Amino acid sequence: MTANQPDGGSPDGAAPGQPDRQARPGPRPGLLIAKPFGIPVYLSPYWVLIALLLVISYANTIGQQNIANPAARYAVEAGFVLLLYASVLVHELAHCVVARRFGLTVRKVLLYALGGYSEIEQEAPSPGKDAMISAAGPFASFLIAGLAYWLSRLAPGGIPHILLFQVFWSNRLIGIFNLLPGLPLDGGRIFRAGVWKITGKQAQATVVAAWAGRVLAIVLAGLALAGLGAPRSNFLSLFSIWFLVIAAFIWLQSTQAIKVAKVSERLPLVSGRKLARRAIGVPASTPLAEAVRRAQAAGARALVIVDHEGTPTAIVSESAVLATPDERRPWIETGALARTLEPGLVLSADLSGMDLIRAVQQAPASEYLLIEPTGQIFGVLATDDLNLAFAGV
Repeated sequence: MTANQPDGGSPDGAAPGQPDRQARPGPRPGLLIAKPFGIPVYLSPYWVLIALLLVISYANTIGQQNIANPAARYAVEAGFVLLLYASVLVHELAHCVVARRFGLTVRKVLLYALGGYSEIEQEAPSPGKDAMISAAGPFASFLIAGLAYWLSRLAPGGIPHILLFQVFWSNRLIGIFNLLPGLPLDGGRIFRAGVWKITGKQAQATVVAAWAGRVLAIVLAGLALAGLGAPRSNFLSLFSIWFLVIAAFIWLQSTQAIKVAKVSERLPLVSGRKLARRAIGVPASTPLAEAVRRAQAAGARALVIVDHEGTPTAIVSESAVLATPDERRPWIETGALARTLEPGLVLSADLSGMDLIRAVQQAPASEYLLIEPTGQIFGVLATDDLNLAFAGV
C-alpha cells in the first residue's frame, strides 16, 4: 500500500500487499464514490468482478472451515471483502493525509483489482518525509488490525467473531507484506529513503530499491510455484495464484521505477543550448539547393525562414528536406518545406531539464526554434536529438 508519485507506485490492496506509487495520468479511472478530506476516491469498473471472485474463493476455502451454512458463509465473506477494501481505503488515505501535511498535492485514490493506490502529484522533498508518507499506510493497517482483534475479543464466538478475526489477520498481513524492502511496496520506499539519506542521490536510491523489488518478485514467484506444486489444497492454490499475480506486478513496477530513475538522472544533462543545432536564416524564396549549400558552408544543420528584416517566421522540416531528391532542390523554394512558427515552437535557449521536456510536450513538433533572451536566433532543437538523449532508457 502506498501513495503514487512520479517515480513508482504501490497498490495497496485486497491481497496480502501491493505495489507503490506511480502517477497514472489519463481518463477518468472509474466511478467516483466519495471525497473524504476532499480527496476523490474512484472505484475501478473491474472492482465488482474481482470482489465477486474473492467472495466465492474465500467462501469456498476459508469460510468452509468455520461456517456450515452456505448462505451465511457467502454473506460473511461478502462482508469481509467489503471491510477489506474499506481497510485499503483507510490505508491509502493515511498516505494522503501525511502527504498533505507536507504540502504535497493529492490527486486521487483508486480502488481496483489488486487493491488500491493514492496518486500524489509531487515527489517528497526529503528522504525523511518520503519515509513518513510511506510508513503511514502500513501503520494504518496495523491500527485496523489491532482494533479488529480487540473487538473480536468482545465477541468471543459466532459470525461477528469470525468476521472481525478475518479483518485482523488480513490487515496484519497487508501491513507486514507492504513493509518488505522492495519497490514498489511501502517498505521499498522506506528502504529507498534510507539509501537516499545515506548517499544523497535520490535516483541511485530508487535503482537500488527497485532491484530489491525485482529480487522480492522472484522470491514471491518461487514461493507461489512451490505452493502450486504442493499437495492439492484449494486455499493454497488460491494464494499461490494471487502471489504470482502480485510478483508479476512488482517486477513490472520495479522495472518501470528503474527506467524513471535513469531518466531523472539524465534530465539535468538535457539542455537546449547543449542539444541545439546551429541554424542559418534564409528568405522563403531561396531555392532549396542554395539554402542547403549555405548551411553546409556555415557548418549548420538547420534552416530557418526569415523575413526582409531578419525576423524568423518559419522553421524548415529536416525530414521534408531529406525526402526531396537532389535534382528537384534547385526548383523548390525553401519556404515550401517550412512550418510557420507558432508560439509553442519558439523556445528559450535557456530551457533545460524538466522545463524543456514540458515545453516540448505542450506543442509536439519535429523542430523548435531556440532564441536568446535578446530575441536572436540561437539554433534549432530537433526532437530526434532530444529522444537520443534518452536512448537506451
